[in-house]
Amino acid sequence: MKAIGFKTSHPIDHADSLIQFDTAVPELREHDLLVRVSAVSVNPVDTKVRVRSAQNTTLETPIVPGFDAVGIVEATGPGAEGFKPGDRVWYAGDVTRAGSNAEYQAVDARIAALAPQSLSDAEAAAMPLTALTGWEALFDRLRINPAEKKTLLIIGGAGGVGSITTQIASQLTNLTVIATASRPQTDAWVRKMGADHVANHRDLVASVKALGFEHVDYIFNTADTKGHWDAMVELIAPQGLISSIVESDEPVDLTALQGKSAGFIWELMFTRSMFGTQDIARQQDILSQLATLVDEGRIGTTLGDTLVGFSVETLKEAHRRSESGKTIGKIAITF
Repeated sequence: MKAIGFKTSHPIDHADSLIQFDTAVPELREHDLLVRVSAVSVNPVDTKVRVRSAQNTTLETPIVPGFDAVGIVEATGPGAEGFKPGDRVWYAGDVTRAGSNAEYQAVDARIAALAPQSLSDAEAAAMPLTALTGWEALFDRLRINPAEKKTLLIIGGAGGVGSITTQIASQLTNLTVIATASRPQTDAWVRKMGADHVANHRDLVASVKALGFEHVDYIFNTADTKGHWDAMVELIAPQGLISSIVESDEPVDLTALQGKSAGFIWELMFTRSMFGTQDIARQQDILSQLATLVDEGRIGTTLGDTLVGFSVETLKEAHRRSESGKTIGKIAITF
């Protein structure tokens, strides 16, 4: 099969930042599905893997990035329950295994689900990683009770994770959702996603307070943990909770939260698959629930742009756009 990956970490405009090569169709593990990939989307983690995984070295075997995917099941492992060849599935993959930028991919069935029938391949491929991240952040990390009438601030509201998390929170909870944006286009986008209020992340504290909120009960940071740390410390309510998906190159002052007895917790969507946790199938359950919500018309795709063709140049263009930091929603590629 054909795959696209890299042997050395390069800036995206380098000739060898991504390369196409031939490799064997993956062998299946106990719980695996073999999927013929139809569409993928590009996330910031794709570009981070490319830039960080092979610095100052040349790998013998290329790394294949890519996580979000939609495709058709071609074969199943002996322990892959609930699926059969011909099923159309969606999933966000496993950072420890070869990714979706290939004609075929092996994926653990416990982190995959049947794709929504109402979405195209591109529309569906835009959603799994970000939706799993947002769902886990809200209900597994922040442990939000859907019935409680509290406030949630989403920093980075127009990005892929912020967009879908806003929808999930507005559809499945009683929270008042405040999402950040700083341009007319992104302001309109986050309102479309279901935000009750829009704050400007360029002056976050003043902007949130100008909306009439002295504090917020929950904060979900999808943008810049260190850059927004002081603002989050000031805005979080006593006994509130903060979750973030963005690692920090510099330490943050956790002690600043002590006086409020406030908590901080990381969300990483890959944790369950990386460690093979006992609840790994939770991701299949989330994706199944999400597919139902999509087909009911309650949650929509966050697809922004679609590129066509399984090629090095198409993937490079998607990486360029992702690295620009100016994308609204997600970028998908149909093969």
